[in-house]
Amino acid sequence: MKKLLFLLMLGCFVISCNEKKKEQDAPSEDPNLEIHEKIAMANGFKEFDSISELKFTFNVKVNDTLRSERQWVWNLKSDKISLTEKDSTMSYTKKDSLAKEKEYIDQRFVNDSYWLLFPYQLEWSDAEISEAKTAKAPISGEEMQMLTVSYPSEGGYTPGDSYDIYFDDDYMIQEWVYKASGGGREMATTWEDYEDFNGVKISKMHKSGDGSFELFFTNISVEE
Repeated sequence: MKKLLFLLMLGCFVISCNEKKKEQDAPSEDPNLEIHEKIAMANGFKEFDSISELKFTFNVKVNDTLRSERQWVWNLKSDKISLTEKDSTMSYTKKDSLAKEKEYIDQRFVNDSYWLLFPYQLEWSDAEISEAKTAKAPISGEEMQMLTVSYPSEGGYTPGDSYDIYFDDDYMIQEWVYKASGGGREMATTWEDYEDFNGVKISKMHKSGDGSFELFFTNISVEE
């Protein structure tokens, strides 16, 4: 009888621990969070604060031709950012005021890191975010949750741009559509090949529907 009671108590303890672990592993399920916050949290937003250095290579391939290859090192403690491109390395420190000659690096870093860490931009930026609704994703044709992220018409390198993002039940982005300001060009790509780097979840591959365009990340390193 005592043995049976012990086993029952042990079983309850294990179940309790498992439930607590599920709660810790799924911060995006917090009912107090808004949808865009759940997306950021699902991608490891809380873990990002513990990072000291982030390295990655941004690549763009069009019709099997590599058009861009930029290697980045971002020291998050000092905000020093280094770019290696075509055997040349340039660095700058991200500040409110930026020297004109450093804008070349900053503009590319903003673009490349935006693709890398877009879920976090939902927390960092001053974008206007719509209510979520159900919509058909542009590439897969699947029904998903969708919301629109719109940027102000002034400020930044590409003011007025917007993004329709399509995400699954785990709040992970699966596809998006970039819309240039003023009713300009649109581009839809996938979000796939996710990998967890010390809690930071990154989609390493983005493809157009016909596969002619690929934007992908290599040499990713996340140091705590």
